[in-house]
Amino acid sequence: MSTPRPPARRTQGWVIGRVVGAPVILAPSWLIAAVVLTLVFAPSVRARSDASSPVVYAVAAAFVVLLFGSVLVHELAHGLVARARGQQPHEFVLTLWGGHTSFGGGAPTPATSALVAAVGPFANLVLAVAFLGAAHLVDPWSVGGLLLYSGAISNGFVAVFNMIPGLPLDGGRVLEAAVWAATKNRHTGTVAAGWVGRIFAVLLFAWALAWPLVRGVQPDLVNVVWTAFIAAFLWAGATASVRSGKTEKAVHHLTLGAIATPAVGVPHDDSVAHAGATAAGVGAQEVVLLSPDGRPAAYVDRSAAAAVPHVAAGSTPLSSVAVTLPVGSTVDGTLTGQALVQAIGAATRTSPVVVAMVDGRVVGLIRATDVIAAIRA
Repeated sequence: MSTPRPPARRTQGWVIGRVVGAPVILAPSWLIAAVVLTLVFAPSVRARSDASSPVVYAVAAAFVVLLFGSVLVHELAHGLVARARGQQPHEFVLTLWGGHTSFGGGAPTPATSALVAAVGPFANLVLAVAFLGAAHLVDPWSVGGLLLYSGAISNGFVAVFNMIPGLPLDGGRVLEAAVWAATKNRHTGTVAAGWVGRIFAVLLFAWALAWPLVRGVQPDLVNVVWTAFIAAFLWAGATASVRSGKTEKAVHHLTLGAIATPAVGVPHDDSVAHAGATAAGVGAQEVVLLSPDGRPAAYVDRSAAAAVPHVAAGSTPLSSVAVTLPVGSTVDGTLTGQALVQAIGAATRTSPVVVAMVDGRVVGLIRATDVIAAIRA
């Protein structure tokens, strides 16, 4: 699978190499999958061999290594094609569920997104054909034949399963790209493909549980449990995609007017009464104190200002009811969308409240909580 954005930090695990500058990481959960799959495959090896238990488990472990090697080829295919199309891979990760590839940014076009997504399953399809061809050259009942046929079947399954047209699978990325191309909106594609992924998760679980009942047989408990795990994984990934698409759409349309409270800048030595009259005259709700060089130096705590007696407001310095702003607590008020969110994110590292400026003039006060609320809404 491919992930359009990198995680906030590198995935925890063991770095086993680097490809095109990106680390290849074995996540700790991979060990769980390796042990479980070795135990599951061992009876099939024992049925075809009179070897001792250590040899049986060594062969089963070899199949697991072969399987995860195929997963790695799948992820490297994503990364190499993405690199050729201008996307830098961030990391290749092998996990409990197989693997994923993260990139330093989203695909620039629907065509690139679809191509990068489709090449992973295509690589598995090529491996499946190669394993199947090699299997015909050996005794099909030998241990070697078992490994080769298993490699063909597992790669064929990975290729077909990943092309299910719903996120978080690669087929979902292809569907997302198709909707993106049709609507000219990436976020609409993400939400649509996420909902299709949810539908397939439900259908997959229903198939494992209900289909045997329809045929009049008892559902296999192991099959139901494994399918439930896979369906839960698909549902979680699809739900995250739907939320991500909605959030990105909200960010894309974000403007200063949606998150800033109108503000006015006044001299730092102004009084509470005069500043209040100035704000009322221009329809501002917030007041920002300007230093002698014109830099926003503080903002008025409205509750503190309201507590000043009316008779004393004319002689009370505004600085006595103000909260100091650190240097850099400003953003360009002409920005919109992702650029605006990124600028606010950088500014709020030092202060939860920042000042929006347009042409050197104070136009609004932005609180980080208001940004979060606007995106969620």
